[in-house]
Amino acid sequence: MRFAAIETSGEWCSVALWLDGDVVCAEQRAGVRHGEFALPMLQSLMQRHSVSRRALQAVAFGAGPGAFTGLRMACGLAQGIALGLDIPVLPISTLAALAEESGATRVLTALDARMQEVYFAAFERQDGQWRESIAAQCVPPRAVRLPEGTGWVGAGNGFAAYGEVLAARLGALMQHCNALLHPSAAAIARLAAPRLAAGEVIDAALAVPFYVRNKVALTRTEQAELRT
Repeated sequence: MRFAAIETSGEWCSVALWLDGDVVCAEQRAGVRHGEFALPMLQSLMQRHSVSRRALQAVAFGAGPGAFTGLRMACGLAQGIALGLDIPVLPISTLAALAEESGATRVLTALDARMQEVYFAAFERQDGQWRESIAAQCVPPRAVRLPEGTGWVGAGNGFAAYGEVLAARLGALMQHCNALLHPSAAAIARLAAPRLAAGEVIDAALAVPFYVRNKVALTRTEQAELRT
């Protein structure tokens, strides 16, 4: 099986190819320039590994949560490629990809959602697959729920943005956290491979981002309240 993966939910622009069990990936910090980098990066990766467009059988993408523009970019690119080649797509949770990047078996994922909130979920690896212990949600750091059990690690830039609040909230449940981890296209590809093999695909026209939060910005009143 050969397919492409795209992840642009944060400041990193990341693309990958799944080549019959092997993953090759390219990524760089893009800020808000994902539209400038993503497609050329993917084309370059395909050229380096002698993969033609017609060889692709699907496109997986980081569906969210994350930055709204970045999520739309990944979804739109996946749709454009898939529609042009008449192949399906598969949306993958960016928080699950973050858990996959951690290398741990119990992971609290937290991405900075701005507006004094985090995108948060808890995952446990069971029988080689990730299971949600706490479903993805957008909440203030002080409202992050505690999962049951011990041996949890933290992953994601939410721990950099709100580390003190999260540390006080989570306490001894946390073994350690890595605030530098980010969702990658390589992780998206690894998560997508077994699902694609099982036929879990959707038509490209039906693909949509998973925003979790629909509000884009704070009102002036809300901004003033945060400053007081």
